[in-house]
Amino acid sequence: MNESQVVSATRQWVEEVVVGYNLCPFAKRELVKNRVRFVVSEAENEDELLQALQSELQRLEDEPDVETTLLIHPGVLQDFLAYNEFLDAADALLSYLELEGVFQVASFHPDYQFAGTDAGAAENYTNRSPYPMLHLLREASLEAAIDHYPDVDGIPDRNIALMNELGVEKMRTILKRCTDAET
Repeated sequence: MNESQVVSATRQWVEEVVVGYNLCPFAKRELVKNRVRFVVSEAENEDELLQALQSELQRLEDEPDVETTLLIHPGVLQDFLAYNEFLDAADALLSYLELEGVFQVASFHPDYQFAGTDAGAAENYTNRSPYPMLHLLREASLEAAIDHYPDVDGIPDRNIALMNELGVEKMRTILKRCTDAET
């Protein structure tokens, strides 16, 4: 797989799942405005991924026209438990760089599993993506969007209900279609 194929699969997932099913009511605007940066990291280990994360955080600091970055890393952290543990290192990097409260890192993974859920539960598809990725968000923008959105606290429950309604097979098919389109 090459970089353009990974970006294409990820973009299709964002358009079809995240925006198409309105899992994130704030995503469409930034996607339409072309303010979402899709980056494929060539990292093959966690240290290299932390370096890529630091570079992307710096880029967001330097380029205010980029609203958010999806740092896709298909070569590292394929195992969800290792990925989940890595999120602590990502948060520690934010702290070290004194960027807590400026940026936050959201997580998406092909095997995403919320604590206390069965691995096969449909609700996990709210955060399942074609490849492991870190979503870098500007906190100020997120707070502004939340301030203008009615019932933001209801988003997770609506998303879980939608995933349960659509079902595991449909969501699995959609994710497969995204990655199959790249070949």
